[in-house]
Amino acid sequence: MTKQLRKIAVFCASSDGNDEHIYKQAYELGRSLASKKLELVYGGSKLGLMGQVAKGVLENGGKTIGVIPDFLKTKEVVHTGLHQLITTEDMHERKLTMNELSDGFITLPGGFGTFEELFEIVTWAQLGLHQKPVGLLNIGGFYDELVAMLRKMTEKGLLRQENLEILLVADTFDELYEKMQAYEPKPVPKWMNKNQT
Repeated sequence: MTKQLRKIAVFCASSDGNDEHIYKQAYELGRSLASKKLELVYGGSKLGLMGQVAKGVLENGGKTIGVIPDFLKTKEVVHTGLHQLITTEDMHERKLTMNELSDGFITLPGGFGTFEELFEIVTWAQLGLHQKPVGLLNIGGFYDELVAMLRKMTEKGLLRQENLEILLVADTFDELYEKMQAYEPKPVPKWMNKNQT
């Protein structure tokens, strides 16, 4: 069984989007994290789905850590009500810091930035840089096409089945949390350390 989950990094959009269900589920994820005494580690913004997750945690008695690059602090997007705010030099250091602080990862709907975070953290797992559970919360089928594309990559011999299985996919938080708790990382060759990424 994987290490006990205490802190969860969440990747998601810094915009609200136009889907009310997704917007509400971001808050619900925060509420669920707080109810399970899981500390939130996230990008530190007060805006969009990121802000909703943090709001859900904070309004339900949970703890929050924001990790934000210095250049974004000046753009009036930073959440000022967090328990801890860590400033990094750049986006890459932000991801490294979130990885170091977290026991697992959950990705909600988002855009290019969210995809970049998800795929980098999955790639780090594939390379053996961490052995933490990586979850994809497929709210309202948002990620159905992505999951189908990943399966196609496996069918075409471009992605190994064991690497596909690194990404844990579920439609609800409770189901995803159960998968994350039960996650057993498969042994993979460790080609490099995190400072070489």
